[in-house]
Amino acid sequence: MKKLMATGVVPGVRGTGRQVFPLAALQTLQGRPAADLTVLGAAEVAVLRSDAPAKVDEPDREWIGFGTGLNEAQLLAALSGWWRCDPARVAAGGVLPVTVAGFVVAVLTGLAEWEADGTAGTAGRYRFPKARLAGYLTDLTAPANAADSADPEDARLAGLLLGTRLASVSGGPIAYVPTNPTTTHQPDTEGE
Repeated sequence: MKKLMATGVVPGVRGTGRQVFPLAALQTLQGRPAADLTVLGAAEVAVLRSDAPAKVDEPDREWIGFGTGLNEAQLLAALSGWWRCDPARVAAGGVLPVTVAGFVVAVLTGLAEWEADGTAGTAGRYRFPKARLAGYLTDLTAPANAADSADPEDARLAGLLLGTRLASVSGGPIAYVPTNPTTTHQPDTEGE
């Protein structure tokens, strides 16, 4: 809950002294549905597991992470890259839900192109320079898309995902989640 409080996405958190998570907000979040990833039309989707915003000294962005105090341009720059990931897998999902503490707080689209940071010999970092902020929340207890998305498909995807629960496990910021967890992958048996 500390991550949620630090992002500003839960209203009513006392800002000074000991932070307290409002009981009404906790009860609301406990009833939040899981994201229905089966409608995405891909076998898996990458998930960006974010933290609260942190200031960085980089030429293409001032911040990393998610926070309601950032404007749309700052959020897009903070969320659109320089992660260790498989960029083709990220792009194949067509959408990148951004989660904080297991809740979708933002959605990125426009992931078809990527750039590498030029690191040789190790797992490089990638960013998605044409990513679009399809949606984001300013209040997780009453999810409403705060983005000015003109693209109807972006708005649809954001509407499906924002405010839902989306569990993911990873050692880094990017996790890969199957869109239909009841379907297990069958090994290719051709030629046996």
